[in-house]
Amino acid sequence: MADAVEVVVNAGAEHGEGAIWHAQTHRFYWVDIMKGLVYIYDPAANTNRAINVGQPVGTVVPRRSGGLMLAVERGFAALDLETEALTILADPADRAPRTRFNDGKCDPAGRFWAGTMSYDSGVIGAGALYCLDADHKVWPRVANVSIANGIVWTKDKRTMYFIDTLAYTLDRFDYDHATGQISNRRPLICFPETQGFPDGMAIDAEDKVWVAVMGSGRVFRYDPESAALLSTVELPTPQITSCAFGGPNLDELYITSSTLGLSPEALANDPLAGVLFKARPGVQGVPADEYAG
Repeated sequence: MADAVEVVVNAGAEHGEGAIWHAQTHRFYWVDIMKGLVYIYDPAANTNRAINVGQPVGTVVPRRSGGLMLAVERGFAALDLETEALTILADPADRAPRTRFNDGKCDPAGRFWAGTMSYDSGVIGAGALYCLDADHKVWPRVANVSIANGIVWTKDKRTMYFIDTLAYTLDRFDYDHATGQISNRRPLICFPETQGFPDGMAIDAEDKVWVAVMGSGRVFRYDPESAALLSTVELPTPQITSCAFGGPNLDELYITSSTLGLSPEALANDPLAGVLFKARPGVQGVPADEYAG
């Protein structure tokens, strides 16, 4: 069981997402999607810098050559942290109209994976999962995605896990580290629709996965091989969106949340909605991979 959850940043995020810790800089990155904000939290200084990129931003990853990479409304983009300039590097030619990029992460080879979803609520299959190589070429990897969300890779670099939220499943793929090809998709964990929406995901040093379930107020730890529920982190607000291991020893679990869709009355009764939280779940995570391009 985790220790008590603490408030890290009371940002009042409309839709906090994209949690990731950069071990090299000891910074935590996250986003507020529809506000177009990229946040950089520095725990040593206790500051949370905000950069407005001028369009919806689904996720953020560190870039090996410096700065950050984003998946924004109009494609894969580079963000210069000194000038705050945003440069679109690639936008898939086959991307459906009225879609935007959502969640994603880098694989162990430094490729940036991110998926899309429709702006029209509840539309099934309008999105896709894409992979950006280091040379900025984009490859479609999974079609007919509804809401592309959590994505992680196992330590042996042979398996990729992926969540399509409206399918209510965590799927497993065979992953080729050398080429980035994936194959043999099969569902591993099926989430009850009454529980909430499976959203962001992290993986720990034991290859167990942590899934933030929006609407449940919980982050669940699963054994992806057996689908057994191993432990739960309870949060004081229901709309939990993503999670990532961080801290000097990678033993802190950062957790984002959302105020999306809440009425003024609901917000008054849920003052911790939109907060960035931190828990100590009793296990360590693994360092996040950087974009190689």
